[in-house]
Amino acid sequence: MRNILLTVALVSVIAASLLWLRSLSAPLSAIVQGGNGPPTVVLLHGYGSRAEDWLQFNDRLAFPANTRVVLPQAPLRGPYTGQRGWWWLNIDGHVPAGQRFPDFSAKDPGGIAVAAKLVRDRLALEKGPIVLGGFSQGAMTSAEVAFNTDQDLAGLILLSGTTVHEAAWAEHFAGRRHLPIFIAHGRQDDVLSFEQMERFQGRLQALGLNVTWMPFDGGHEIPEAVIFGMNAFVNRVIGLQSAPEKP
Repeated sequence: MRNILLTVALVSVIAASLLWLRSLSAPLSAIVQGGNGPPTVVLLHGYGSRAEDWLQFNDRLAFPANTRVVLPQAPLRGPYTGQRGWWWLNIDGHVPAGQRFPDFSAKDPGGIAVAAKLVRDRLALEKGPIVLGGFSQGAMTSAEVAFNTDQDLAGLILLSGTTVHEAAWAEHFAGRRHLPIFIAHGRQDDVLSFEQMERFQGRLQALGLNVTWMPFDGGHEIPEAVIFGMNAFVNRVIGLQSAPEKP
């Protein structure tokens, strides 16, 4: 009887592992709405969330006419809740001793590269110009795509995120000087440090990158003011893309 139980447990572990590996290689599903594009805006949800959570902002999103809005589902999925993640984000395990917030700036979680590859595969299906962005872990994944690959992007949106393996990102900062970047973060964020992103955006601006910085009084959230700021950013970026070149 004991051997049977061990066998069942082993088979269950193997089956779960195979499903997990399959989730990291299968194409990303996505909610697609708006026009047919171009342009295309791709928004990544946060850890423990779902693509559907972006739909609450539908009545406030005001992107250029014909914009195709793509909301991918992260590959990892909770067995009961349906909540998803781009990779396993062990927040509590990355809080330095005596500190309040996690610090991923010197960490290199293997899952972020896998997530970035899946996102890039999805972007390959879309019409440019493409504005890529995300909230929380979705922002980290978007930044990984922007700063650790040569993905062609018209704009980058980072909402309430943080840096991951920043030294690797820094090697590509110079090549992104012409990429418009919108960064927003709540001063009372109790999940990811406001100070870390304030420092990061300052570093980007000091290096000559095109950053729009929007701090706000709030927590780990996307308030209405940030949606309006994001709308203005996307419209400006797409306007720049469509403007005729000066002779």
